[in-house]
Amino acid sequence: MTTLAIPAGTTSHHVTSWDHAAILTLGAAACALSYDALQQMAVAIHIRGLLTYLFPLVIDGFIAYGVRALLVLRTAPFRARLYVWTLFGTATAASIWANALHAIRLNQQGASGELHLGDATIGLLSTIAPLALAGAVHLHILVTREATDDGPSEPVAAVQDTRVQGAGVQEAKRRGGRPADATLDKLVEVGRIAAGEQGRLSRTVVLKAVRGKGLKVGGERLTEVMNILRTELGTDPNGD
Repeated sequence: MTTLAIPAGTTSHHVTSWDHAAILTLGAAACALSYDALQQMAVAIHIRGLLTYLFPLVIDGFIAYGVRALLVLRTAPFRARLYVWTLFGTATAASIWANALHAIRLNQQGASGELHLGDATIGLLSTIAPLALAGAVHLHILVTREATDDGPSEPVAAVQDTRVQGAGVQEAKRRGGRPADATLDKLVEVGRIAAGEQGRLSRTVVLKAVRGKGLKVGGERLTEVMNILRTELGTDPNGD
């Protein structure tokens, strides 16, 4: 079978300040256009005064932060990631629908006239704000509980200081470099030792140690391991 090799001397392209500037410019332009349409929709659903300028932030703000939340929760349990994807998808769909409806209604009524919407449409759009409030509160709780960033973590004083044998790494090599499956007890042992060496317990510490042993662990299994370790230490099983 013929294989393609990159010629010697070929250099890869790196992200430059021009790339960042182009992305920011495109994002800002798209945001401005969407903001204008959504602000006019806010007037049409009888939001008063300066508050109309907050309506676009509620919708498009969820889209923007939804991307960040998905990155923060990339190792969280599937149900947590599914919830964030649902919020992100709903906000995106609402923004697309509102922008399209804005253009269609103005085209029907004449661009020089005021935007008028039907009762059902006004009622539906008016529910976005309270739903966004509930979603924001829940999202904050979820990110705070499930985030895997290095942050305040729990001190570990009574964790055993033993060494794990290199069986996980050897198994990974036998599989051609693929991460090996591991039992729950094995994962707990790796996490226990890593926490003792680091002097603290967090999802990031445990996840890094597991991967360093050539093992693999899913988000739900990692949560299970963390709950066991926190129970051993007498800490809050629902903490970060």
